[in-house]
Amino acid sequence: MTKKTNERTPKLLLRQATLADVPALAVLTGRVYTPEWGHSEEMLRSQQTHFPEGQFVVEYEGTIVGYCATFRIDEATALAPHTWMQITGGGMASRHKPDGDWLYGMEVVVHPDYRGMRIGQRLYRARKQLCSELKLRGIVFGGRVPGLAKNIQRYGSAQAYVQAVVEGRRRDLTLSFQLSNDFEVVGLLRDYVPSDHESLGYAVHLVWRNPRLLDQPDIPSIATPQRLPDSVRVASVQYLQRRIKSFEEFATQVEYFTDIAADYNADFVTFPELITLQLLSIENTELSPVESIRKLSAWTPQVKELFSHLAVRYNINIIAGTHPTEQANGDIHNVCYVCLRDGSLHEREKLHPTPSERTVWSITGGESAATVLTDCGPIGVSICYDTEFPEVARHLVDQGALILFVPFCTDVREGYLRVRYCAQARAIENQCYVVMSGNVGNLPGVNNFDIQYGQSCILTPSDFPFARDGIAADSTPNIETVLFADLRLESLARARNAGAVQNLKDRRFDLYETRWLPRNGMK
Repeated sequence: MTKKTNERTPKLLLRQATLADVPALAVLTGRVYTPEWGHSEEMLRSQQTHFPEGQFVVEYEGTIVGYCATFRIDEATALAPHTWMQITGGGMASRHKPDGDWLYGMEVVVHPDYRGMRIGQRLYRARKQLCSELKLRGIVFGGRVPGLAKNIQRYGSAQAYVQAVVEGRRRDLTLSFQLSNDFEVVGLLRDYVPSDHESLGYAVHLVWRNPRLLDQPDIPSIATPQRLPDSVRVASVQYLQRRIKSFEEFATQVEYFTDIAADYNADFVTFPELITLQLLSIENTELSPVESIRKLSAWTPQVKELFSHLAVRYNINIIAGTHPTEQANGDIHNVCYVCLRDGSLHEREKLHPTPSERTVWSITGGESAATVLTDCGPIGVSICYDTEFPEVARHLVDQGALILFVPFCTDVREGYLRVRYCAQARAIENQCYVVMSGNVGNLPGVNNFDIQYGQSCILTPSDFPFARDGIAADSTPNIETVLFADLRLESLARARNAGAVQNLKDRRFDLYETRWLPRNGMK
């Protein structure tokens, strides 16, 4: 007989958030605010990417009922006037500084059905414990004052209302709770969240000072919980399009280049946009452009299986170019399959089809861009024409992307240079690496894919830690080849924090912002 014990699984559990929690957290924040103003899955992933140890959830009987998000920030920024969008980088936590000496509390949400269980108090306590463990100066944030709108006429101003709450002459549901948790008021933040009508857009600028650190002015930086490699080796395949007779022949060519990249111990290998159009040369029947693309989409299961198999077999992360893929609603999207060496597969869609792709092939654009978390850090995919829209790259870098992969397909030199110049600009303005991979060669008889011009390259920011011309590797145009480069992630950190120019840090969040509209998320 099994011996009975008094042990049981706790009903309420406070723990660090994980990526598996993201869908539930999106639902929770949408419930607390509205679906429009709740946190998107991209925002939630980004918060965890930048500072995973600073995100906490509370589970009650297996259901997530509370969440708080934090990041590290420098004192000058934390204590200066700001809005929520400015200081959080649009909710992405992209202004996280690994050596920041203050913990910024960007969010606390509690499910309405579970209030009264001191869930908020538990989350505040977890923040304080984290702050103490990291030996930070304290916690700072903007706190709501939901009683302000109803009482503004009585008190005459936001300052007078807050003073009444501080002196105990008035109780405010949120501010009184924060004051009881040892936070002190240092000022008011105007237009902190303009849509917070209960607070008339105001927030109270609150701080909690770490009592263990008042006599320690110098705060040491700490290592990230999962140390990234010092150097990442990337390979870019400049792929020659030629006629083939079977899918097996296509697979043999792709495996050949994957094998080469793996032999050189590359962490990533990337293939060009529309690499699978080569499969149309198998067909002997004449098809219209739209019929050709739908015929090509029929190869989708084999394409996904091929690249997933190669990634695991050769222990390499593969950015598998792009493949036109029919969606459930009948639309055709230009999809990049990212196959990681752990066996996982991710889909990233081209957002901006070119005029030719729209009119000739009836390709439509995707609706979201999210990073892919790899064993070498977060990466982003920006497919050809997407690179000519700076918002896409900035959105990916705000989520933590260190390397952007750009599969491209261009027919003439002018088209190629548009993509190349824009990719170089994205590397400079986002202080990240960009890896381009394009097609060369010709496919006679394949509609809208007659000629190719390509010069693959691996680009860097333009600053002292990097190659002189901002080019880590370059190819000879229009020949089949493979490029390699070792990219030091630490060089990006140095450039972003102490470079001759510091594009990411010097953005004017007080003047402009980019907000991505909520969509249904990534596959």
